[in-house]
Amino acid sequence: MFDNKVIFEMLDELQIEYRLLEHEVAHTMADLPPIEEELGAKFFRNLFLHNRNKSQLWLLLIIGDKPFRTSEVSKTLGTSRLSFGSAELLEEKLGVQPGAVNPLSLIFDRDHELHLACDREILTHARVCMHPGWGGQSIVMKTTDLFDRILPHLGVTPTWIDITGEA
Repeated sequence: MFDNKVIFEMLDELQIEYRLLEHEVAHTMADLPPIEEELGAKFFRNLFLHNRNKSQLWLLLIIGDKPFRTSEVSKTLGTSRLSFGSAELLEEKLGVQPGAVNPLSLIFDRDHELHLACDREILTHARVCMHPGWGGQSIVMKTTDLFDRILPHLGVTPTWIDITGEA
């Protein structure tokens, strides 16, 4: 099992208030509604993307099942067409498995190779859920704590984009 101790140490160091829930491993977005109900907040999708020659790596945060086109996101970010990164590349860069990657995973991006792009709609949610490194645990925290305290601590500045929701 993935050792997420360093994530919890960072949250404690920053005095981030969060609630942890242990549960059956969530493999897909379809597994999340009971967890969201228990924690009182929504998960967002965390998509690991790269450009054609893999010289730019991106983590895209988008609300739930909101549709999007990689071509739209690529154009907005000013990069060549993005595609989904492999599980092997994700594990190499962040040490996590697909389904468990999220902004907290950027603590493992020691060389700051990943760029973070976020759908602005995320800011309409007061609290967010995520898996702290693996799908058998979920945490909920204030959205402002994530974007105003944790990401600056990690040296990460998100690029905010407006995703239209049209596939």
